[in-house]
Amino acid sequence: MTTPLALRADAEHLAAPLPPLLAEAEHLASTVLLGDHGRRRPGLGDTFWQYRPAQPYDATRMIDWRRSARTDAAYVQDKEWQIAQSVVLWIDSAAAMRFASSDSVPTKAHRARALALAVAILLSRGGERVGLTGLRLPPRRGAAQLDQMAAILSEDDTTDYGAPEAQGMLPHSRALFVSDFLGDLGPVEDALTRAADRGVRGALLQVLDPQEEAFPFDGRTVFESMTGSLKHETLKASDLRSRYLDRLAARKDRLSSLARMTGWQFTTHHTDSPAPSALLWLYQSLERRT
Repeated sequence: MTTPLALRADAEHLAAPLPPLLAEAEHLASTVLLGDHGRRRPGLGDTFWQYRPAQPYDATRMIDWRRSARTDAAYVQDKEWQIAQSVVLWIDSAAAMRFASSDSVPTKAHRARALALAVAILLSRGGERVGLTGLRLPPRRGAAQLDQMAAILSEDDTTDYGAPEAQGMLPHSRALFVSDFLGDLGPVEDALTRAADRGVRGALLQVLDPQEEAFPFDGRTVFESMTGSLKHETLKASDLRSRYLDRLAARKDRLSSLARMTGWQFTTHHTDSPAPSALLWLYQSLERRT
């Protein structure tokens, strides 16, 4: 199991060659909070966006007591600058991501987590607020946020395949989904549709083991999921190759089409390829105005 410290060290190493990332360079040039020194131009970014119910992670000072006094619930305000600077990540932690075809390549989970945390480091250095989808780790800045993110990303799920969590994406923010996307694509389509409806733009990174791309099997072969719940045996694995490759290509085409229709970016990365190349793609994709 990858430890948070090891994951953080790998991510720091990947992020080192790249400059700080600003998810929306032109927009943030005039509205972003730089560090803790406030905005460069007064009056921009304080626009009220919406009230939302307070969550356990919200500090007491964030509660709008006047609005909260109208009901029995506590409410906080989301500000425009907070949304503009927010980037949320979903990293697949399902069992299928723990696959590696040999000791010479990392597991899909390790590569996905290292890349995601490297992106978070770049975003944080650029003054962005980074977090995870869902309500467990909302977007914030700072080293403590990165440490907590590393700890959460190091956790494994027991399901065979993961499904993206669309909850927690603020309107007009940015997002990144990293997975092998080998499970049911229905939840992926649903998450992207919901994101697009809220004006969220981002990137899909498919991480595959080279064996999953090439299907180099022949003769009697037993295929088994990482949890052991799915199993298939064949006497002529080579007979399945063309059908498998066709279905994999169709899956990639569907992901690419979904990304295109929702204003996202999509690419596939293999774990035997250099990690910095994938990080550079993520850097450019999240920086791009859509």
